[in-house]
Formats: sequence, structure tokens, C-alpha cells
Amino acid sequence: MTPEIIEPVHSPQRDPRIDPPDAGPRGPQPKKKRSVWPWIILLAAAGAAAYFYPQLARQAAEHAATQKGPGKGGNNPNRPVPVVAALSRRGDMPVYLDELGSVLAFNTVTVRSRVDGEVMKVAYTEGQFVKQGDLLVEIDPRPFQVQLEQAEAQLAHDEALLANAHLDLSRYQVLLKQDAIPKQQLDTQDALVRQYDATMKTDRAAIDNARLQLIYAHITSPLTGRIGLRLVDQGNIVHASDTNGLAVITQLQPIAVIFNVPEDSLPTVTRKVAAGQKLTVQAYDRESKTRIATGELLTIDNQIDQASGTVKFKAVFENKDLSLFPNQFVNARLLVETKHSTTIVPTAAVQRSPLSTFVYVVKPDNTAEVRNITTGTVNGDETQVESGIQPGETVIIDGIDKLQQGSKVNVRMAARPPQTS
Repeated sequence: MTPEIIEPVHSPQRDPRIDPPDAGPRGPQPKKKRSVWPWIILLAAAGAAAYFYPQLARQAAEHAATQKGPGKGGNNPNRPVPVVAALSRRGDMPVYLDELGSVLAFNTVTVRSRVDGEVMKVAYTEGQFVKQGDLLVEIDPRPFQVQLEQAEAQLAHDEALLANAHLDLSRYQVLLKQDAIPKQQLDTQDALVRQYDATMKTDRAAIDNARLQLIYAHITSPLTGRIGLRLVDQGNIVHASDTNGLAVITQLQPIAVIFNVPEDSLPTVTRKVAAGQKLTVQAYDRESKTRIATGELLTIDNQIDQASGTVKFKAVFENKDLSLFPNQFVNARLLVETKHSTTIVPTAAVQRSPLSTFVYVVKPDNTAEVRNITTGTVNGDETQVESGIQPGETVIIDGIDKLQQGSKVNVRMAARPPQTS
């Protein structure tokens, strides 16, 4: 038998640079404690989610239903939509040309003195309405009165000379028949008579001129109108050559409005004017809401403005209440024609899409129906409907944004606005 060789077991060599020295046999190690706080936080979060989730879900559902609205996919599509409606009607629809205009006085006069002198009296008050012939300003008349007296005295002197010349002429005519004087002496006397006669005409002209200066010294109103602010005070010396006037008078009754109309509308208007029709013109305020006055078309200008392509129209207004004032801006509305017995709906009811013009009509079962229409003339808050709507049908004018075809509606009728002509 081969003897068994037992090799000695060598323990691994320990590197003193790496392994620490053996401290001897190690005993059992204690177990580490695990923290419970993560579990507590996790359980609290789960409980909070379980409590708040139903409330959040309910609020989200209510918000979604509010955004969608009744009749558009909300939680309650059968809920009626509150709307405001009005009845379509049969009536007359006026056709207007609306243009911007300005008020113009028919006559404006700057009163000036025609003589030189001192202002003795100012007989008007600022803003007063004066009539033609009323005294406005009085210039000192005494110098002109003196001139008149001098002219009258000169006339009397020349009348005496003329009378004496006539007597001498009569004597010379008798003496010439008796051959007592030469013919030349008679001719000279006859020429002297004619000279005195011409001198008297000059004297009479001087008298008329002095009287005219007296008239000019009393300055009166050349027209009926309203006088402006006072431009001269009593005691001032005025001259006929002064550039500044004594007062400004503007005629306010009647008064005119000038407005421009596009040349495309000119043929329609001229045909009616040529036929003798009186076309009504209404003046509105800047917002076109309040009618100020009503007049009629007076005349049309004789040429077209090439820069703007418009024609000037002139309308006349009686202006009894003085509601129109010179240089005032107004909105002029020229009534061209009136369409009779046509269907009219509120303009607020008319809706437009890329494909059509339509309105929402309330059916007898209180549902909304989309109805395509054809519109005509639009006059402010009212629109003419040529087809698609019959008079007496109910159209919706407010709450349209929440509607669709077949939506249930809760109708409240609007108050009918007053009709304007």
C-alpha cells in the first residue's frame, strides 16, 4: 500500500498594508432598526386622497358642465336656454344716405362804419337777436349836420344868383329886340344862367351827400339775425378804413347744412329732384342717436370733387328752436325712398357666417330653429328681410351664443322700441 501523503493547509497570507490586524474572534452582530415614518407619511397621503378626490371630481364635473352650457353637450342638454326675443313685423323701411355735414349760415355780415367819428352810442347787447333796420351803433352826427347846413346855405346863395341872372337875361332879350345891346351880351348872360343852374345841381348833391353821411352815422342792422360779441365800445374813434368791424351778425333762421354724397348715389337723387320731389333731410348729433332738426334738400353742387369722388349737397332748415349753430358738425340723413309693406326684424337678431345670413326663430314648442334669410336695407336697429322670415314670427336677439339647432329656450319678449320715420 502506498502511504497517503497529507499536505499541510496553509492559511492565506495577510497583507499588513491592507488587512487590519486580527482582533480575535467576532461575536454575533446586532440587527439594525428600520424607521416607521415613511409608512406613516404614505398612509396619511392615501387617506387625504381618499377624502378629497370625490369633492374634486364633483367640482370638475360641474365646471365642465358650465363651460359646455345647456344644449351644447352639458350634463343637462334639455335645460332651456334663457333668451330675449322680439317679433318680426310688417312696416315701412326708409332708405337713407348717411353723411357727415356741417352747419352753414345763409348770411354772415361784419358791420363796419362808413364814416369817421366818435362812437356816441352802442345800442345792442351781445347775443341779441336784431331785425333788419334796428339801430346798432350811433356815430357823432354833429359834423355831418354842419355840413348839411353849409350845403343848404350855398344852395340858397346860388338860387339867388340864378334868379338875378334870369332877370338880366329877360331884360337883355327886350333890349336886343330894340337893338340897344349887341347879341354877344345876350349870349353871355344866357351862359351865366346855365352856369348858375349847374352850380345849384352841385349844391343839391352836396346836400344829399351830407344827409347820406347823417344816415351813415346811424348804423343799422343789414339783416335779421343774431349779433355776436361787442367789438367796439362807446367813446372810441372809428374810421371808414378800419379793418375791424363794429359787430358781426349771423342769420340763424333759416340755416343750411352742407354734406358730401358719393357720386354713385347722385343719379338716384337727381332723378327725384328733376321730378320735383322734395327730399327730406334729417340732422342728427355726433352719435347719430338724437335727431336735432328736419329740413329738405335745397340744391346740389354743379361739379364732382375728383379728390373724394363726392358731390356737395345743401339742405335748408327752419331752425325755429335754434338747435343748429354755424360751423356745427352733424350727421345728415337724406331720405331717398321708402320701401312699403316689408318685413322688418331687429338688427341684433341677424347673424352671419361664411356661408349664409341667418336668424334663430322660436318655434311653437319653444325650440330654436336656424333660418337662413336674405337681408335688404339696414336702418340703425332695424333690418329689412327680403326672404326667409314672415311678419309675426319670433326671432331671438339675445342669448344667441348658447344656442344651436333645436335648443330648448326660455323666452322673454323684449320691449318694442319706438318706430322712427
